[in-house]
Amino acid sequence: MAIKKTFENLPEEKQRRVLDEATVEFAEHGYHQASINRIVDRLGIAKGSLFKYFGNKQGLFEHLFGHAVAGFKKPLKAIRATPDLDFFERIEQSFLAGAQFVDEHPNLYRIYLKMLFNESFPLRERFLGEIRGANAKYLRQLIESGIKAGELPASLDVDMAVFTLHAVMDRFLQGYAVPSLDNGLAPAANLQARARALAAFLRHGLADAPSQE
Repeated sequence: MAIKKTFENLPEEKQRRVLDEATVEFAEHGYHQASINRIVDRLGIAKGSLFKYFGNKQGLFEHLFGHAVAGFKKPLKAIRATPDLDFFERIEQSFLAGAQFVDEHPNLYRIYLKMLFNESFPLRERFLGEIRGANAKYLRQLIESGIKAGELPASLDVDMAVFTLHAVMDRFLQGYAVPSLDNGLAPAANLQARARALAAFLRHGLADAPSQE
């Protein structure tokens, strides 16, 4: 706790530089091959300074991870608080907010993909669990509000809805960040049109999906 406080007492610009360089290092080399030496060389600071801030490489990554999750949750909270949007409009906006996060923080998303597809990534279950837990909480709140507003059926299986929406959102962002994953699958449309079409598909469901004509 004292280590984290030491870092937080730094000027905001210096905090940002440290996290930016750490993000690049983890994104390019993964966790095991990430080098504290390379990070401090680019920053022009002593290696001991980074250990003073975070204790070790794991402490640095944990702080970076927590900072990233907080940044991802911020626009979702704004969507939840925005009036005059129905449930499916909020889902559409959530797709777009996620894509904007990928655009603004491509290296953070690269780290997430490495974590997702590399079973040897340290503390993988913990980190993925935190991400999915935060997303599930957000989706559950949207779903329960949608049921209360009469936009979703009262008989809806909330747990199944959370699982399905999480899977759809995660795959939507993977395809956006790595277009080759969607080669031959997703319709060729711009981001906003694709988000709108997917939200409309979810609104109507497989049994009553709108025609693409």
